[in-house]
Amino acid sequence: MAPKAEKKPAEKKPVEEKKTTVAEKTPAEKKPKAGKKLPKDGGAAAGDKKKKKAKKSVETYKIYIFKVLKQVHPDIGISSKAMGIMNSFINDIFEKLAQESSRLARYNKKPTITSREIQTAVRLVLPGELAKHAVSEGTKAVTKFTSS
Repeated sequence: MAPKAEKKPAEKKPVEEKKTTVAEKTPAEKKPKAGKKLPKDGGAAAGDKKKKKAKKSVETYKIYIFKVLKQVHPDIGISSKAMGIMNSFINDIFEKLAQESSRLARYNKKPTITSREIQTAVRLVLPGELAKHAVSEGTKAVTKFTSS
């Protein structure tokens, strides 16, 4: 919308009406151009400042979702929108499990969340067969981790 504001018909009419002030208008037209160049130079300086600032790293589960997808279905891909939805889903489930396991630790007056609280939280949060599969996979993963 800003370029439309610059190209007003009212600005063109005074230039056509006053031919003697064309020399006066030319420097005026150059000033906004110089003004436009200054933010570009400032933008380059701001770009230097941006290089100095460390970009915030946003941690996601996207690489892990992709690895699991390729294990299960090697020939199938996933769109970026679907990946975003899966990432949100995992964050949501993680939050629910963490909240429930925290509540369980508090109820039992324990200062630490252990695998037992996580397992119980999984049984409470996830429905039926999904909970059973999650518990068996989790137990297998913990056993593999502790034996290594």
